[in-house]
Amino acid sequence: MASRARVRAPELIGKGGWLNTGGNELTLSDLRGRIVILDFWTFCCVNCLHVLDELRELEERHRDTVVIIGVHSPKFVHEADHQAVVDAVERYGVEHPVLDDPELATWKQYAVRAWPTLVVIDPEGYVVAQHAGEGHAHALEKLVEELTAEHEAKGTLRRGDGPYVPPEPVATDLRFPGKAVRLPGGTFLVSDTTRHQLVELAEDGEQVLRRIGSGERGLDTDSFNEPQGLALLPDGKVAVADTVNHAIRVFDPGTGTLETVAGTGRQWWQGSPTSGPAREVDLSSPWDLAWWQDRLWIAMAGVHQLWTYDPATDTVQAAAGTTNEGLVDGPAAEAWFAQPSGLAAAGDRLWIADSETSAVRWVERGQDGDGYRVRTAVGTGLFDFGHRDGAADQALLQHPLGVTALPDGSVAIADTYNHALRRFDPARGEVTTLATDLREPSAAVLADDDIVVVESARHRLIRLRLPEEAVRVGSVAHRTQRAATEVSPGTLRLDVVFQAPAGQKLDTRYGPSTRLLVSATPPELLAEGVGPDTDLARDLVLADGVTEGVLHVSAMAASCDDDPAIEYPACHVHQQDWGVPVRVVDGGAARLALVLAGLDAEA
Repeated sequence: MASRARVRAPELIGKGGWLNTGGNELTLSDLRGRIVILDFWTFCCVNCLHVLDELRELEERHRDTVVIIGVHSPKFVHEADHQAVVDAVERYGVEHPVLDDPELATWKQYAVRAWPTLVVIDPEGYVVAQHAGEGHAHALEKLVEELTAEHEAKGTLRRGDGPYVPPEPVATDLRFPGKAVRLPGGTFLVSDTTRHQLVELAEDGEQVLRRIGSGERGLDTDSFNEPQGLALLPDGKVAVADTVNHAIRVFDPGTGTLETVAGTGRQWWQGSPTSGPAREVDLSSPWDLAWWQDRLWIAMAGVHQLWTYDPATDTVQAAAGTTNEGLVDGPAAEAWFAQPSGLAAAGDRLWIADSETSAVRWVERGQDGDGYRVRTAVGTGLFDFGHRDGAADQALLQHPLGVTALPDGSVAIADTYNHALRRFDPARGEVTTLATDLREPSAAVLADDDIVVVESARHRLIRLRLPEEAVRVGSVAHRTQRAATEVSPGTLRLDVVFQAPAGQKLDTRYGPSTRLLVSATPPELLAEGVGPDTDLARDLVLADGVTEGVLHVSAMAASCDDDPAIEYPACHVHQQDWGVPVRVVDGGAARLALVLAGLDAEA
């Protein structure tokens, strides 16, 4: 086994304390003899949710030697609320200990720069690898096998039960419901996300009429996997965004049948087809759905795009977004989104809750038939959020997950992390607050003169009167609280560190297997170095006169089995997006290293 740098793992500290341990506090000395994988995550981040799913199989297979520790490191203010972390751990089925680190203390100790990041600690307490982004399950499996063999031979491996203690289950009719739709008969169909079911409720929004699905994770005629968005189709059936199955399902309320109409059950990766026969194209965490312009529009949160499904041709295709994460308007094919999570059709507009940019946006037909265009109503980008009403160009939201078209042409916003229902009025260009003291509202649906809100973290639907006057609230503004990296003026060397997993090599059979895309906010921060290329290292030239900003770096690398005897080698894609706040100062760093996989030899 190749030698590794011996870096002692810092202790795990977090003001919020420990979850899933039965009230016990853990230290690294308690875990000595086990292989420890730290998963730095935050519950707003869809890539973090992908990694939770990637880790499930490894967690089960190596339960006697591997301990996974989630380190929850918040981006949004709401994510620093301890109860919100408790809810998220249950909501996403996290079955390992979690350290709640609201002040990013452990994040800083491990010099983490992005969500998600995985750090591997060997049984003797040394850091042996770091992986940022998704697609590392295979590499982790190989590394765990190596570490198990090495430390079993040395006598430093300790097998046995891990420290995970499941919480006591809570009896409620719904558990973290996601979205809802009103059926023609007046009842409500709700995605009961954490229980992997759909639930039909009576007109009162409370009485359970029936449950659809076994309640076990799966992709068959009687199962879902964390379903979210629902859309009523013209024929009376309901389309379902089966989020963790990466599939679109159709449920017939009349017959009770369920079928898959789009997706393969596999997650889409860079380089995969973006159009074709619907059941042959991979999707990525579809979060919401809307019927608009004679087809089903899909908020593809996992790749920051909008897709469409056309039942007439039984095909899917990417309709808007480049897969880059951010807020960029313009022609649909050039727009940037950040986890679009809510859709609402309203005449010539398709409204979008773009959650990670805390924005409300819309798609419309371009003038003179030049295709679709994307525009922003509220929101400025990835790092500004809060609760502020008033003119739309000054208003602030915090991670909204839902939008609902209202009869007067305005749009209601499920402002999830502000626990509020907001309203954007296009005619006046203003944002107001309709209701507060909702717990993580994720969607809303009209019911006559009322609006019925999915109050996800209170596990219920709640009916509200559409008020004639808005609620008044004090203004609050925030920026993401991450320390800026101090860099020196002039040329900044950007190195994305990637070491192929053991037994693999970069796949160069069909050309370069790496991709690097760089941009900046504000754009004036970089004089040179913006754009795509295939090299994972690049010299960036910082412009004179701009003293701070954010570097946006997106990297991808594909590695395959390194064995000539294998006719069809297995290949794996590793990818991550970073938003790195920087401050330009004399004496700052001349090199910025971002670890995609491995360890930085120059650290």
